[in-house]
Amino acid sequence: MSKITWNVDPMHSEVQFKVKHLVISTVTGSFKSFNGRAVTEGEQFENAAIDFTIDVDSVDTGQPGRDEHLRNTDFFETATHPQFHFKSTTFTKIKGDLYKLTGNLTIKGITKEVELEAEYGGTERDPWGNTKVGFEVTGTIDRKDFNVTFNSLTETGGLALGENIKIIANIQLAKEVVNEAVAA
Repeated sequence: MSKITWNVDPMHSEVQFKVKHLVISTVTGSFKSFNGRAVTEGEQFENAAIDFTIDVDSVDTGQPGRDEHLRNTDFFETATHPQFHFKSTTFTKIKGDLYKLTGNLTIKGITKEVELEAEYGGTERDPWGNTKVGFEVTGTIDRKDFNVTFNSLTETGGLALGENIKIIANIQLAKEVVNEAVAA
């Protein structure tokens, strides 16, 4: 069986995160710039090798002041650590369309193993004949594991920011077209 490369289609993908604020509500943010790929044996995604990079400067919470604060040394330190990186170690089918995605996530130079869930959304051809597949990847990480520890206390002594970060990535992958030259 031959290897197939599937490239992330950034125009039809999104990467979001959610964090509790004041323990009473959730703030959602996203990253606007990212790239990645999956390499499979044939058309099956089980055991795919997945590599994904996020441009941390592209953080967007809808509030420019908050976004700038996230980029500075209190949080992501983008001047020193401009990218988050994920590299899979396993991609295993659980049942039906559900997969367990395990890999090494690097944030601020700290690499930790994380487990995520990936739900296969289907395979389709777009109007130009390109084969596309979709996955929704979800999970939760503890930001303290990556030295993202800034916080403040509320008047009642509670933490202003939650420590668990929910990740939601809707990813569309495009099958790479290989142009094989015909030997003369």
